[in-house]
Amino acid sequence: MSSRSWDSVSPPLSQWILDAVSSMGFARMTPVQASSIPLFMAHKDVVVEAVTGSGKTLAFLIPVVEKLLRLEEPIKKHHVGAIIISPTRELASQIYKVLLSLLEFHSPSAAAINPPEDENVPRQKSSTLKVVPQLLLGGSSSPAEDLSTFLKRSPNLLVSTPGRLLELLSSPHVHCPQSSFEMLVLDEADRLLDLGFKDELQKILRCLPKQRRTGLFSASVSEAVDQLVRVGLRNPVKVMVKVKGASGALDKRTPASLQMTYLTTPPIHKFLALRHILSSVQPTPQKTICFVSTCSAVDYLAAILPPILGDDFLLIPLHGKHQANVRQKNFTRFTTSAIPSILLTTDVASRGLDIPSVDLVVQIDPPSDPKTFIHRCGRAGRAGRRGLSVVLLHPGREEDYVSFLEVRKTPVTPFHHPLSISDTDTNSSVDKIRKAVLADRALHDRGQKSFVSWVRSYSKHQAGSIFRVSDLQWEELGKAWGLLKLPKMPELKNFTGDRTLGINIDWEGYAYKDKQREKRRKELLQENAQPGGASQQNPKKRTASESVAWSHNAENKEKKLKRREQKKARKEKTRWENLTAEEKEKHLQTERMVEEIRRKNEQQRLLKRAGKAEDANGGDEEFKGFD
Repeated sequence: MSSRSWDSVSPPLSQWILDAVSSMGFARMTPVQASSIPLFMAHKDVVVEAVTGSGKTLAFLIPVVEKLLRLEEPIKKHHVGAIIISPTRELASQIYKVLLSLLEFHSPSAAAINPPEDENVPRQKSSTLKVVPQLLLGGSSSPAEDLSTFLKRSPNLLVSTPGRLLELLSSPHVHCPQSSFEMLVLDEADRLLDLGFKDELQKILRCLPKQRRTGLFSASVSEAVDQLVRVGLRNPVKVMVKVKGASGALDKRTPASLQMTYLTTPPIHKFLALRHILSSVQPTPQKTICFVSTCSAVDYLAAILPPILGDDFLLIPLHGKHQANVRQKNFTRFTTSAIPSILLTTDVASRGLDIPSVDLVVQIDPPSDPKTFIHRCGRAGRAGRRGLSVVLLHPGREEDYVSFLEVRKTPVTPFHHPLSISDTDTNSSVDKIRKAVLADRALHDRGQKSFVSWVRSYSKHQAGSIFRVSDLQWEELGKAWGLLKLPKMPELKNFTGDRTLGINIDWEGYAYKDKQREKRRKELLQENAQPGGASQQNPKKRTASESVAWSHNAENKEKKLKRREQKKARKEKTRWENLTAEEKEKHLQTERMVEEIRRKNEQQRLLKRAGKAEDANGGDEEFKGFD
């Protein structure tokens, strides 16, 4: 289907929306918008599958806004008219920003979103139809704050992630009755239908009326068709927008402006290959996204990659375990950077995000879920902009991934600049990383942890016949990561090579930069060195002189628990000292009552065991708990 003009939609769009999309720079509708907007506005449930960057956000925002503004009367206070659910905070924020940009052109809605500070300025009458949105994100505000904002502003359109939305809908002050609720949109629907969101989504649907319009939008929604019954679609109309491939057939599932390639590289050259790609692509990419498989790998690689890449690029980490404010800060830093930047991230940034000017996507680790491959690549080549995607593969069995992708209608071609790295470059790279690791023992601990998490993620790849742990070159990988030794883990049980990776370390003198942590390490060394210490009681047990266990051994856990209990006791003592005499007396009475009840219950249990419960009961009533 070719693109169409905005005024060709039937039923016709409001004039203010036509003016808005024109001012926002969208001269004509994309095929996905031309297909889905009329259906959604005509009270149809829709399932929309379209390539990344094809305009799906406006395809559901415009019908939702139009529907809310065409009601016969305004939605009642504290009633919700429509909900848009997104799997990630970043994507929900992006949808909300596009929505605000659209509503700027509707005067009543714009006035409700940004009320005048001057109290003398007259407000819009309550009878005026308007759209008042609210963004709900876990981590950025508390559930109580979100509820307070909801009660104060009375929004009728919610944009949210599943967890925070469920918390708000659980409140008795939030209403979604049949008479008010109109539309539910699930963006990146296949991700929302994954096991991680299954329970939350089902609970949300129980809070919503069955008589509603529902829309599912994604670049790979076809893989979740068998689960659509879970979201209660009724005879949905399926819209599939595909792209012509080189053969002319409509079989591609990614934008035509996106070139997808692969680069075969030995494990020891894995991170040097990233530098090779960045230097060989011309002009120099302004924004690059690099995907790895785990959060701990992001943290570690963010520390060791700068020495390899040099000062030409700004490296910014982002993953799902960062605090909400850190995620937002790093994401904004990347999107607004004026110099060439690299976003080192996990799949948290693989879905739906429309980041301006992303030229290059490098998948250092192929995704464990094959359908995520499309979404990762789709961060580049959006809205007709040219983009390049490169996935790194080890020689051998991993090269079968190319054929695997072709079967899945996402063909990749060889990267146009073959890799050529000398032994001198390799040794120099390993030395630079190890120099950084040797400067701080904490980085060594982080490297051990991240390497183990990477191996475990690799072992869980859905294409297990292609990505096999038994085929990994352990020594090459360890050196590429700049490890000082290979960690102990089950996957290396039968490994007979050099676990020290050719380097000798004075582990006893290897120090932490953090003074408190180093002080603690030395205390452990002294404890183990004393007669009867842990290392002498059990010679087979790893001692602190070898390494402070990154995985926290049982002894350290016990000491941490003891410190936690001491801290709790200090807090309890402080709380007790702050109580009044009356409060202390009540507290003591309660404790005495609880202790008496426990004593009686224990006596009854002993008597019942001896078969004398009825004779010794003495008419006492059984305790059934406090009122």
